[in-house]
Amino acid sequence: MMSGFDKGPILVTGASGGIGGATVRQLAAAGAEVIASGRNAEALAGLAAATGVRTLAFDLASEESVRGALEGLDLYGVVNCGGFGGEIATPMETDIAVFDKVIAINARGALLVIKYAAASMIRLGKGGAIVNVSSQAGLVALRGHVSYGASKAALDNITRVSALELGRHGIRVNSVNPTVVMTEMSAFYWGRPEIGEPFMAAMPLGRWATAEEIAAPIVFLLSDGAAMITGVSLPVDGGFTAC
Repeated sequence: MMSGFDKGPILVTGASGGIGGATVRQLAAAGAEVIASGRNAEALAGLAAATGVRTLAFDLASEESVRGALEGLDLYGVVNCGGFGGEIATPMETDIAVFDKVIAINARGALLVIKYAAASMIRLGKGGAIVNVSSQAGLVALRGHVSYGASKAALDNITRVSALELGRHGIRVNSVNPTVVMTEMSAFYWGRPEIGEPFMAAMPLGRWATAEEIAAPIVFLLSDGAAMITGVSLPVDGGFTAC
């Protein structure tokens, strides 16, 4: 039986998005104390009203903002779900300003959250669990995903190094690497038949993921059921990266 959600608050960034919101709802249903952070204030307020979670605003791109929000904040867990998709472009076409922003939010921003959240976990001395929401794009090459894929590959390495450094404090750090969750935002690219159909044909399970199907392994990795799992990048991708 999964347990361990009574050890302290769990911060979820990107909580106003699909995967982040589903994670907040599943954690709240499991009895966790959740602090939700996200860019969409209206969506965040609705999530808080529906689940009773606390909200916390900060800017992932600003170390001053992250430090101000998290320094001294008691936490047991973190879900780094905040992210920026950037652009669909080849290495030859990429806008380096967009690349810089994708890296700044997806990799640097997650590292900033780990930096200040882990300091609080170490101070409290109760261990902890961190889950970074990465992507299948960090594990394999996807056309048009040079910026996003680079940011998620960096995040996977941040996961491994953080697991190595924080293990002695009883803090576990893992990633989940989802496939596409078909949202309004992702449909502009993956919804194109010439893009989506070959991709789907190469995936053993042959369908898009739901936000709830990504949230469930995140919740597991935060739980005591995953007490001996750290430093892992877990594909939640219908078998796509196994082929």
